Amino acid sequence: MTFRSLLFVPGDSERKLVKAETSGADALVLDLEDAVEVSRLPVARQMVHDYLRQRQDRRQKLWVRINPLDTALALDDLAAVVKAAPDGILLPKSSSAQEIVRLGFFLDALEARDGVEKGSIAIMPVATETPSALFSLGGYKDCSPRLHALTWGAEDLAAAIGASTNRVENGEYEFTYQLARSLCLLGAHAAGVPAIDTIWSNFRDKEGLEKDAIRARKAGFSGKIAIHPDQIAIINQAFTPDAAELKYAKEVVEAFEKAGGAGAVQLEGQMLDRPHLKQAMQILARMEQV
Repeated sequence: MTFRSLLFVPGDSERKLVKAETSGADALVLDLEDAVEVSRLPVARQMVHDYLRQRQDRRQKLWVRINPLDTALALDDLAAVVKAAPDGILLPKSSSAQEIVRLGFFLDALEARDGVEKGSIAIMPVATETPSALFSLGGYKDCSPRLHALTWGAEDLAAAIGASTNRVENGEYEFTYQLARSLCLLGAHAAGVPAIDTIWSNFRDKEGLEKDAIRARKAGFSGKIAIHPDQIAIINQAFTPDAAELKYAKEVVEAFEKAGGAGAVQLEGQMLDRPHLKQAMQILARMEQV
């Protein structure tokens, strides 16, 4: 499944966990990292475990963001939640594909220990949160069958390099973060997995979110992370092809079918070749997943 929307939910907030169920998000990311104080991690781990256990028949995919692998917290996070069979692990501050391989070994062992189907827990790294990570984004291809998607983040990267802000005067990302976004997009497609866009931090700015989400889909992202339930409907709509797009995509496919294997066709006064057909088929495939 390709996600349009993933909603972060603090793992230690029962109220927010319950509210998230009605958000319409394609996936929930139960957070054990930034949203939870270290002193509350034992409580949060148990709450996330129980939440996963209680939702075996899942309308939404349930992922867990653990703490970074280079901390002493990550293994305890995994040991607590793998037994409840999350659909995936969101790995923050991933520096390279080697961390996906390492996390995969941990999951192999814990799935075997807990009687969870082998290989059933997917992995999605936040692949731009350290300086070194940006030099490794082309290396995720074939690193693990568990790799589900790549996503990116700008806040931790700014902190890592000592930047006072990641935006310029007009509100756009400064070049370094535009670069991180582009490399994530290209790295994901090079690896053959979806690219998921990062958060829009001002959850009250619905117009800004809509523009940002539409721009992300046009650029080649498959979905976007949300930090508030009110953002979900906007994101889902932005990443769902509209009626005009679907109609045109069907016409493109039909034109090539009628052409009997030709490499180029004419449609509405335009010459279309194989990349146009590929784009049209991707739009139709996306609609089948919604």
